[in-house]
Amino acid sequence: MSQFEKHFNSGVQRLEDLRKKSLDVGRNRLLVASAVFFMGFLAVGIRLVDLTIFSGERDLRFINELESDSGQVARANILDRNGIVLATNLPTASLYVDPAMVMDAKDAAEKLVTVFPNMDETVIERKMTGKGRFVWLKRNLSPDQQYRVNRLGIPGLRFQREEKRVQPHGRLAAHVIGLTDIDGYGISGIERYYDRNLKSGQSTIRLSLDIRIQDILHKELTSGISAFRAIGAAGLVMDVRNGEVIAMVSLPDFDPNNDRKVHTNAAFNRVAKGVYEMGSTFKLFTVAMALDSGVTTMKSNYDASSPIKISRFTINDFHAQNRWLSLPEIILYSSNIGAAKIALDAGGAVQREYLSRFGLLNPTSIELPEIGRPLKPSSWRDINIMTIAYGHGLAVTPMQLAGGISGLVNNGIKVTPTLIKKAPGAQIKGERVVTSETSQKIRQLMRLVVAKGTGRKAEAPGYFVGGKTGTAQKQFGGKYVKKANLSSFVGVFPIHEPRYLVLVILDEPQGNKATYGYSTGGWVSAPIVKRVVQVAAPILGLAPSISGDVITLPTIEIQKVDKNKRKEVIQKISARSVMKKGDIKSRNLKGNSENRVEEVTENTRKLYKKGSLKALSSSAYSEDTLINIIARRSLEAMGRSAITY
Repeated sequence: MSQFEKHFNSGVQRLEDLRKKSLDVGRNRLLVASAVFFMGFLAVGIRLVDLTIFSGERDLRFINELESDSGQVARANILDRNGIVLATNLPTASLYVDPAMVMDAKDAAEKLVTVFPNMDETVIERKMTGKGRFVWLKRNLSPDQQYRVNRLGIPGLRFQREEKRVQPHGRLAAHVIGLTDIDGYGISGIERYYDRNLKSGQSTIRLSLDIRIQDILHKELTSGISAFRAIGAAGLVMDVRNGEVIAMVSLPDFDPNNDRKVHTNAAFNRVAKGVYEMGSTFKLFTVAMALDSGVTTMKSNYDASSPIKISRFTINDFHAQNRWLSLPEIILYSSNIGAAKIALDAGGAVQREYLSRFGLLNPTSIELPEIGRPLKPSSWRDINIMTIAYGHGLAVTPMQLAGGISGLVNNGIKVTPTLIKKAPGAQIKGERVVTSETSQKIRQLMRLVVAKGTGRKAEAPGYFVGGKTGTAQKQFGGKYVKKANLSSFVGVFPIHEPRYLVLVILDEPQGNKATYGYSTGGWVSAPIVKRVVQVAAPILGLAPSISGDVITLPTIEIQKVDKNKRKEVIQKISARSVMKKGDIKSRNLKGNSENRVEEVTENTRKLYKKGSLKALSSSAYSEDTLINIIARRSLEAMGRSAITY
């Protein structure tokens, strides 16, 4: 064998040895790699079995949330009377964490606060290291927030589809619509009252509100607060024929789409929940009661020449005329003295009966959970009768006041206020509270107030507004504070054929240069009613009239009666006739003897001789009314009352 062949064979042998060695090394490495992969898959398999079968730490809420998401029913919408959406749902993503899947909780928390700077980093870290498999981190993310969280790429973070309740018009009707909590349950307003219906998602709720009128009222009240530096305001517009509330505003208010910043004062519904002494607007109820019960007439006169003193109280007139006033003048000049004497002539039993008819002694029935209860006196004494006559001593909600006034002007038929739009042609159920004749007289008096009285600044040309001013001092610590007023005006238009009522209340307004420092209802609230009527009436389909006043104003004159003739009438009144009057019977006079009857008669004569009844000889009282007055004053002289005139 040659030398070349030897070298060649030797090289081939070495290559063969090297190939075998390489195969052995590859085989060994493959075996090791296979073993590693096997162990890895085995570990994953064991973990999967542990998670799905043997784990005792499964969070059922995690499973329930996922399951309920697929079958969730969307909360129904809330619409205004014209179909405009007031409350609806928007799809959102909510962020939760599975702590078992988080690798570095501290690092993850640091990254998340860059997206949610208002969240506490330590709280986030604590949630990520807690037990369980489902922990909420942030509900209702914006699309931008969801995108930024996704970009962080943090293991264990997940999103769940939810719906957020939103009100497209913001704070405009917040008190009426109310709020839902983060889980979609109604907690106030219509959202709470109709929570079950809305959650079923079967049908929308159509309110009686007109969002256009709501916007007008909201803007005017906001402007009024600014102009007169008031601490709050309330207002509503109501259809007097069917009780539908067209607008309801309470200020301050809140943004329902940012409910975490709702303060207690802003959440308080002044219209339906707040109870207030409403001041001289109550005189309409007093006069309606007296006219309807026959206690007085449109031609009656009352002595308002001096204040009334009872116990430690004195009743004065703000617009004092210091003379006898006819009944129309008592409303025209808003006389507290006149109203008090009218109420006394009617008596406490009659007053309570009519106040109950007007809906002022029991809570209003309306579709809201926030309903105020009236504050009424525990005992109905003479002082209560008189002060309630002009709106003090009985606190009611603005909604109650509006409902009562609506009954007075709606031909005497009171319809329960409602926030739900009535179906076309639906039967309107109402209760008669006064006769149609009394209603007509009240409308005449309300028109008189705007045409010639304290409500002239509410005059909206062409719409024939009728109304009544109201100014009540607020109580603090059981005492009335002169400069803390609740100033209001209630207007109805057109007063000859009433359609809508507008009530405006300002809480503690301050007079300014334009009002010459006055902050009464006629100066601060009446102009707001005027502007609301002027802007809202055309939207409501009412065109202004170019004709003259279409309602007859009451005649204002004080009838002079000859003193001798009046004296003759007084002397002809028999004691037996006096005793027949219910007002005397209600005094619970003991005994039926002729001596007791003669005592009443004799005291009546003595009062006349002393001059205590002398003022009656210039009045225009009917004989029946005079019997009540003489009997009452006779009893006063016998020590039954501390009233002096």
